[in-house]
Amino acid sequence: MNVLRFSDLIDQGRVQGRRVFIRADLNVPQDDAGRITEDTRIRASVPCIEMALAAGAAVMVTSHLGRPTEGEFKPEDSLAPVAARLAELLGRPVPLVANWVDGVDVQPGQLVLLENCRLNKGEKKNDEALARQLAALCDVFVHDAFGTAHRAEASTYGIAQFAKIACAGPLLAAEIDALTRALDEPRRPLVAIVAGSKVSTKLSILEALAGKVDQLIVGGGIANTFLLAAGLPIGKSLAEPDLLGEARAIIGMMAARGAAVPIPSDVVVASEFSATAEARTVDADAVQPHEMILDIGPRTAAALAAIIARAGTVVWNGPMGVFEYDQFSGGTRALAAAIAESSAFSIAGGGDTLAAIAKYGIERDIDYISTGGGAFLEMLEGKQLPALAILHQRAAG
Repeated sequence: MNVLRFSDLIDQGRVQGRRVFIRADLNVPQDDAGRITEDTRIRASVPCIEMALAAGAAVMVTSHLGRPTEGEFKPEDSLAPVAARLAELLGRPVPLVANWVDGVDVQPGQLVLLENCRLNKGEKKNDEALARQLAALCDVFVHDAFGTAHRAEASTYGIAQFAKIACAGPLLAAEIDALTRALDEPRRPLVAIVAGSKVSTKLSILEALAGKVDQLIVGGGIANTFLLAAGLPIGKSLAEPDLLGEARAIIGMMAARGAAVPIPSDVVVASEFSATAEARTVDADAVQPHEMILDIGPRTAAALAAIIARAGTVVWNGPMGVFEYDQFSGGTRALAAAIAESSAFSIAGGGDTLAAIAKYGIERDIDYISTGGGAFLEMLEGKQLPALAILHQRAAG
């Protein structure tokens, strides 16, 4: 996708002394005391900020955090913990500015963090008046929040519409490049792993991928629906019987192209869903009525690992089972190891996927880890993301 890149602006000397507004994705999880529990998104935002400061810009950064009510500030909605963590990572103070829509005092070489942008009235609905106010704050707007690219909001879309210059930051540009390489120009075979609790939430993604990929691996509750569609017993496992027709249609679409949706040959079951549940490995046709499937079995895991070993490109979204519990983590662990060892170009995204990657310590073995959840899924589906569309439009003049 043709978009103006922040790095190009810097190379052209068009950033020095300018007011740069960076829309980052600093929406990180916190515990009840407000402590950040996982800071990947903050760390991912640092390169863009450092680029802007090194280029001599006056730098403003903002992000959303949680789901605050517009116009109603509560302490738990504040970016204060994010400002503190950013200051540690950058090795410099990061002042937090509230009520900033009407003007921000920041000089070249300085950095300020602007309070939670979702507190601004009109943010979610992309109010034009608000968007124009945001655009007036800067000379250059940099979108570096891929995780928000599927939403047309004032700080993601409207500002890009009205800013003097609108461009993609390094994180957003890298996401575009990685997803283009994986989906539009893949090295074959292209293997997609789509897992999650429900087929319904990922049905359109499965249908879109069924027309592109060479192997479509399904896991979690989604796999249970496919097992049921293949005529296998699933006991009291999570599944969606009303979508059996859709599951069979996807299997048929793949088969028509000489591709496949591998159906598990063995599974790990338990009679209850808990951290202390006793796990039992059985053939896929031997699940008892009182049991639920909570992972794939070792035979299935080995077969999937062999598919991944032959892949040219792997796209991964979702764990194979309830990997948070050790007795049901074998499938996800085996899959993670196979992707880590594979020579394929690998791209992974989604919250649970990132948690699995962190748990098994394979961050350095994945070619690209997407920071976007919903945006990642929508790009897999082939949808046009609003925030990318407006940058493309601006680049085209």
